[in-house]
Amino acid sequence: MEEKKATPPTTRFELGLLVMTSGIKAALTSGEIACAVGRHVQGDWGVVGPEDWQENEHALAEGWRIFSVYETANGLRHYVITEADRSSTCVLLPEEY
Repeated sequence: MEEKKATPPTTRFELGLLVMTSGIKAALTSGEIACAVGRHVQGDWGVVGPEDWQENEHALAEGWRIFSVYETANGLRHYVITEADRSSTCVLLPEEY
C-alpha cells in the first residue's frame, strides 16, 4: 500500500504577529481560535456579506486590511483582522472592535 502525505493548507497571505484580546481568550477555545485563523489565512472569509467578501479579495491584490467574521458552533461571533502591511493579525470579539 502506498503512503499518502498530507498536503498542508494553502495560505494566501502572511499573518504577521498573531495577537488576540483577553475577551477572545476567555470566550473561545484554542481550537476555535486556530480554526478561525486557519480559515482566514486560506481565504475563507466566514460569514461576511458578498460585498465584504469581494473587498477582501481586492485587499489581497491591493495590500489592504483583511477582515473576516466567524461564528462558533454555539453562535458566538468573532473577528479576525490582518493589517494592510501584514505586520499583524488580531482575533477579537465584535464588542472589542
